[in-house]
Amino acid sequence: MFEAARLGDQAAIVALLAIAQPDIRRYARAACRGSADAEDAAQEALWLLFRRVGSIRSLAAVSRWLFVVVRRECLRLARRAGLVPTEPIDGIDLERTFASRPDIEIRLDIAAAMEALPAQYREIALMRDVREMTIDEIAGERGLSREAVKARLHRARMMMREYLAR
Repeated sequence: MFEAARLGDQAAIVALLAIAQPDIRRYARAACRGSADAEDAAQEALWLLFRRVGSIRSLAAVSRWLFVVVRRECLRLARRAGLVPTEPIDGIDLERTFASRPDIEIRLDIAAAMEALPAQYREIALMRDVREMTIDEIAGERGLSREAVKARLHRARMMMREYLAR
């Protein structure tokens, strides 16, 4: 069913959303700590799953991806409501505090963001950022111009930033 949803089968997408909905709502209640924003966060996660199911590479990545989306949406809604200040308080930078999560969580987030990239961008990003190949080496191996490699790398990084910001 997941593969059919990933390929755009509307019935499979609806079934996937129906299966994921209870978990998403549970994540939202926990992440938003029971606030009224939990329903909004759950709806946003369902909407994003609907829109991006084609870019998720494996069923195993769905659960982690949804949890990250819900957690970030709860934080965004809390900030908008003024419940979480964005300015430093008494010399404590809350943005930096939230960003100082355990390495394993950060690695999982980055891996999920990388998995969510379309194949043509993921390959270029992996070659540059993981294998540490130069632009010329990537261009030669892929048979692309330097400009095409740079454009794909830029797009990949922008998509990852967008994914991680959610």
